[in-house]
Amino acid sequence: MKINGNEIRPGNVLMHQDTLWVAVKTDHVKPGKGGAFAQVELKNLLDGRKLNERFRAADKVERVRLEQKDHTFLFDTGDMLTFMDSESYEQIELQKDFVGEDRAAYLQEGMTVVVEFHEDRPIGISLPQHVTLEVAETEPVVKGQTAANSYKPAILSNGVRSSVPPFVGIGEKIIVATEDGSYVRRAD
Repeated sequence: MKINGNEIRPGNVLMHQDTLWVAVKTDHVKPGKGGAFAQVELKNLLDGRKLNERFRAADKVERVRLEQKDHTFLFDTGDMLTFMDSESYEQIELQKDFVGEDRAAYLQEGMTVVVEFHEDRPIGISLPQHVTLEVAETEPVVKGQTAANSYKPAILSNGVRSSVPPFVGIGEKIIVATEDGSYVRRAD
């Protein structure tokens, strides 16, 4: 589907220079002299390169729709991660680098993730926003220390370092944001 250069929004996947790019940031500029344009920061979906490009309103760009499928995470075999399509039960293996080392730490057996495909080739993966993890190491709970804005360091059951409120102790289950590993709340 062709769109005008001024219709590009962050998150759009585009076919540009014969490869796939995702728009990371867009800035619409109206200079005092000359026509308006969109200054777009693009990231290559295949190799991670970045590119800054100007698109005028008259420029046509190919917007690509990615197919999104639910997959269940099965297991980790060192540097490969195995997922199963929730509908067809087909299994795919993705390299840990493809998912990202820090993001792969949040994968749990049986977790549902969304894998994005372009022409039957995996392009990206989306994890759930929050996961429940157990606190493996932290300083002991100090009675009376209930200040809401003070946090202490903790190591979670998946090996990720996070900061937790002072009332959270070892062995407690907490909900963590997968985007940055930050504490959200105690698990029920």
